[in-house]
Amino acid sequence: MTVESLRHLLEFAVETAGAAGKITLQYFQGDFEIERKPDSSLVTAADRAAEQYIRQAIESRFPEDGLVGEEFGQARPQARRRWIIDPIDGTFSFVSGVPLYGVLIGIEEGDEPVAGVIHLPALGETVAAARGQGCHWQGRRARVSQTGDLSEAVLLATEMNPARLGERRAGLERVLQEVGPARTWGDCYGYVLVATGRADIMLDAAMNVWDCAALLPIIEEAGGRFTDWAGRRTIRGGNAVATNGLLHRRVVELLSGEEALGE
Repeated sequence: MTVESLRHLLEFAVETAGAAGKITLQYFQGDFEIERKPDSSLVTAADRAAEQYIRQAIESRFPEDGLVGEEFGQARPQARRRWIIDPIDGTFSFVSGVPLYGVLIGIEEGDEPVAGVIHLPALGETVAAARGQGCHWQGRRARVSQTGDLSEAVLLATEMNPARLGERRAGLERVLQEVGPARTWGDCYGYVLVATGRADIMLDAAMNVWDCAALLPIIEEAGGRFTDWAGRRTIRGGNAVATNGLLHRRVVELLSGEEALGE
C-alpha cells in the first residue's frame, strides 16, 4: 500500500467517523431505550444507527473490503483489507450522558493495523494516525509524554473495581502500588490522553478487536507502545495496555507478573 493510498483511506475514515458521530449526537443526553446484550454490555439505537452508516459508507466506496463491527459482525472475512468498527466506544459513558465516548474506525491490511481514527463527537475532537505518517490531534502532531519515572506517571483505566477484574486484579494492584495519580478516564478517551501526552498509561482488562484496532496505530504513531498485558503487540489479546513507551516494560512486568515480552 502506497503512502498516498493510505492517506486517502485515512481521510475517508476521518470523514466517515465524523458523520457517524453526528448521528450519535442526535441521541446523546436524550430519551432512548437501553438494552443489554448477552454478554451484559449495553447497546442502543445510536450504536446500531452509527454502525449502519459506517458500513454503508465503506460498502459504497470499497465494496471488496472486509468489515468487522461490534453490532453487525463480519463481512468478507477473507478480504486482505478490513475495516474494524466500534460505533460507540464507551457506551456506558454515552448512556450516562458523559461526553467521553468515541467512534472508532481501524484499518487492517493483512494482519497489520495500518490506520486508526478516534472521533469524540461530544467533545468535537479527533485523533487519527496512519502507518509512517504520524498521529494527529485536531490538525496538529500528537506525541506521547516523556515521563520516565513510574512513580510520577498518570495511570488511567476503564475499570478499577477489584470485584469486576477477576484474575486481572492482582496485575492492576501491582501497577497501582508503583504509579502516581490514578484516574478512571476510561474507554477510548484514555488512549487519546496517552497519545496526546496528557496521561502516561492506559489499561483495560477486557478488550475486543473493535476496541483495539484503531488504538494500536494511533498510540504507535504518537511514539508510544500498545500491547496486551503479556507484552504482545496485538489487537486480539483480549486486554490492552498503552504507554508512552518509556514505561512499557515495567508496566507489563507488573501486569503479567513475569518478565516483559517483545523487548
